[in-house]
Amino acid sequence: MESTMIAIELTGTVDEQRQLRLDDLLPIPGPKRVRVIVLYSLVDEWNETEWLHAAARNPAFDFLKDAEEDIYSLADGRPFHGEV
Repeated sequence: MESTMIAIELTGTVDEQRQLRLDDLLPIPGPKRVRVIVLYSLVDEWNETEWLHAAARNPAFDFLKDAEEDIYSLADGRPFHGEV
């Protein structure tokens, strides 16, 4: 019997005890056995450009390319210039 695998991408941190701590809850009911693939960078931190590039290529955000998701225009809101 062939099984279909579903992929979920989340971020997390490996702590001092080498335990993986996810930033969010998994969107699946448990208990359930899962397979985990860990991707990490050889450098300690990604810069903002690397995060944006990774998010832009991630198919999880493809729905944002749909015309019905484009609900804002330049006339909406007020400019933000870093003031608090």
